[in-house]
Amino acid sequence: MLPTLRRKLEALAERREELERLLSDPATVADQARFRALSHEFSQLEPLSTALADERRTLDDLEAARTLLDDPDMREMAQEEIAAADARLEALEAKLLALLVPRDARDEGGLYLEIRAGTGGDEAAIFAGDLFRMYSRYAERQGWRIDVESASPGEHGGYREIIASVDGAGAYARLKFESGTHRVQRVPETESQGRIHTSAATVAIIPVEDDTVDIVLNPADLKVDTFRSSGAGGQHVNKTDSAIRITHVPTGVVVESQTERSQHANRDKAMKRLRAMLAEAEAERRAAATAEIRKLQVGSGDRSQRIRTYNYPQGRITDHRVEGLTLYDLPNVLEGNVDALVDRLSQEHQADALAALTRGT
Repeated sequence: MLPTLRRKLEALAERREELERLLSDPATVADQARFRALSHEFSQLEPLSTALADERRTLDDLEAARTLLDDPDMREMAQEEIAAADARLEALEAKLLALLVPRDARDEGGLYLEIRAGTGGDEAAIFAGDLFRMYSRYAERQGWRIDVESASPGEHGGYREIIASVDGAGAYARLKFESGTHRVQRVPETESQGRIHTSAATVAIIPVEDDTVDIVLNPADLKVDTFRSSGAGGQHVNKTDSAIRITHVPTGVVVESQTERSQHANRDKAMKRLRAMLAEAEAERRAAATAEIRKLQVGSGDRSQRIRTYNYPQGRITDHRVEGLTLYDLPNVLEGNVDALVDRLSQEHQADALAALTRGT
């Protein structure tokens, strides 16, 4: 391990000891907000502290085994213990490096899922509906709550656009790499010649408002329009202007909400999503200032700007951001079993972050 990385580990270990002292201070206990913040930081450093303790014990075991090498009767056993200790140290070093990767404070929170039909007309809208169903089923399996905020159905099924909130622990961490253009290759139901068509839909994953980004909205910058809801909701729908559309004039960001029965509730939902979108834009701007490459982009919805291809004739899914990431399990994935993709993308992200750490960046 590089000396610079070892110093970072030591600094974090010292910080944990400092937190332990602070948390036992009556003044800290009396300030509940500070106590919660420090407790959260302490819990995040606990795995690192445990791994460092394991490393120290393993180093002691290794040293003890080496002292037995000169004893002919114990040499064979000592060599086995040395080999086992070396293997444990290698695994612990990998674990410690992984724990050094900065955590995204938004990972534990929820998100907004936005899916829009791209190139391909009616078939693109149908595919957007398939994607929404896939993510909905995945959310249900994870025990997350998913609520549709607004939707524009396609003429022959699916959606021209659908926006939903996903609320659950770790939701953003699991789905944040789904942003981008998704391409489908299949024979549409309306195709009489049996020809394979290529269509696309875009997916955007936006975390709920990040508390670390201070978003101040000037009422003068907001254009608020009301209109009649078009979805399900009983006799109240289509009879009052309860739906809300808010435009943030300086950036051109537009949000809508039409699923609640009252205009006030829809406005609250729209404002919450607007703040999240502006916070995400600010976070991306900050990251772009230091990042060499931004891999995940939503793009325009053009077929050429794809992150993933769903090939129905071959039952194949290929993620184009990771070499060799191809699954021949399309029906199962479309039923919401996306963990194989999510896990590989998360591992790839961690590997990139570790590479950046070892380069000293």
